[in-house]
Amino acid sequence: MQNGFVESFHGRLRDECLNEHLFPNLRHARHLIAAWREDYNHHRLHTSLDGPTPREYHQWTIEDQTLNRANL
Repeated sequence: MQNGFVESFHGRLRDECLNEHLFPNLRHARHLIAAWREDYNHHRLHTSLDGPTPREYHQWTIEDQTLNRANL
């Protein structure tokens, strides 16, 4: 295993998106994968982050860094 997070992501993508759909063409595949990725990154809570979505977690990280710089 090279990277557990990447392996986990690829498994979820395969199980939840790629194995669930038949893609008649590349355009359709891109559309469905983009919709899955949007849901995965912006709407789905992640237990590995203790609950928030990756977008929320990233925003909190930026805010924390800003506050830490202001307190220096």
